[in-house]
Amino acid sequence: MTFPDRLRLPFDFEPGPLRADLAGLAGESWTEHFVTQNYEGDWSVLPLRAPAGETHPVRQIYPDPSAKEFVDTPLLARCANIAKALRRFACPLLAARLMRLTPGSVIKEHCDLDLDAEHGAARIHVPITTNPDVTFEINRRAVALAPGSVWYLRLSDPHRVANRGASDRVHLVIDATVNDWLTDLLHRAAEQINP
Repeated sequence: MTFPDRLRLPFDFEPGPLRADLAGLAGESWTEHFVTQNYEGDWSVLPLRAPAGETHPVRQIYPDPSAKEFVDTPLLARCANIAKALRRFACPLLAARLMRLTPGSVIKEHCDLDLDAEHGAARIHVPITTNPDVTFEINRRAVALAPGSVWYLRLSDPHRVANRGASDRVHLVIDATVNDWLTDLLHRAAEQINP
């Protein structure tokens, strides 16, 4: 089955505790996203799960398709609420990152090849902070991503983001291996829009 390009999963997280964890990382140095041709402004990352053995900041945020083992980073140990949210997923988790787009920054339209459930890897977005002037589009159609909501987004399709607001947009971004649990969850989400 081919799933829709966006599915709101049938559970949410309380955004307040996630924001509290984010605030606890205020002194950390965010790593600029390494694909600089895909954005203008400040699109940066804090790694929460990374390929095993990687210590360099850029290698920790690079979603290496050949990596077989992912481990929690020391930053995740400081984020009890985010760690609890990650445990809600009964599927193998690969990378998990906090991804920040600052005011005035734009992620240009691009595709992340093979990043879709049909190829076995699902990208899940959980907005933590956002504002009404952030637009996230897949296939040139906007997705309304409220704080605490949980979304599967098929990012092998063309997508782009703009933060025209006055505050940061930060998402918890999870790459997960599709197993029976996640497949069932995606089917249930799809049934909500196509009963």
